[in-house]
Amino acid sequence: MKRFPDAVVFITGASSGIGAALARRFAREGAAVALTARRVERLDALAAEIRTAGARVVAVACDVTLDGDVERAMVHVRQGFGPISVVVANAGFGVVGRVDRLGLDDYRRQFETNVFGVLRTIYAGLDDLKRTRGRLVLIGSVSGHVGFPGSSAYSMSKFSVRALAQALDGELARDGVSVTLISPGFVASEIRQVDNRGVHHADAHHPAPAWLVMPTDRAAALIVRAVAHRRREVVITGHGKLAVGLQRLAPGVLAWGMRRFGVQSRPEPGSA
Repeated sequence: MKRFPDAVVFITGASSGIGAALARRFAREGAAVALTARRVERLDALAAEIRTAGARVVAVACDVTLDGDVERAMVHVRQGFGPISVVVANAGFGVVGRVDRLGLDDYRRQFETNVFGVLRTIYAGLDDLKRTRGRLVLIGSVSGHVGFPGSSAYSMSKFSVRALAQALDGELARDGVSVTLISPGFVASEIRQVDNRGVHHADAHHPAPAWLVMPTDRAAALIVRAVAHRRREVVITGHGKLAVGLQRLAPGVLAWGMRRFGVQSRPEPGSA
């Protein structure tokens, strides 16, 4: 039995990684999917793939950092599919580097996408979610629980997303809208190929050992199941659960371990 028959799912950042995998998974579960991102050629290719499998899909160019862009995309989706019942705020990237090597503009750029982009997406879809008693999905990170050295900007943005999810869980419950926070650890994606200005470097490699990196299709299956059950939060990957658990139960031990073993964020792609 399909979990999302006749649902309309709106996904930001759907051109690659977790966003693209979620689009495929929701489509297999019976949903009509709306793909949004800046890279239109990738969206079109993914839409063609999903359409070939028999699902309803639309691709719309959308930049979550621009006022009005998400609203415009949602109007287009409503015209074709009707009211949106699942909103997935997935678009994001990671600014990395020591605080003494970053400037205020780096932090502003990080928050413009990862925090204000999420808020723009929520505001654009909120009336639909209330009407459909739908589901709001926020893609956070294990870095929203643990502040890793060298990733203060990214961690700050994801801590903010986690706080937002917790607050909205209580605010929107009376409207029948569930809020699910997804906190992934290492999942295969292109985020580690994007530099601090949002430029993609295709030759950049994932710094984590391959055995630690969860495939996107596996992550998407876990996420869709959590959304179907209206879970409040799901931490994706075993190492992610370990880090979050230590932060909650033994933060001093985790801090000691990071200092002892010199844990640092990944280097910025293209900085060498």
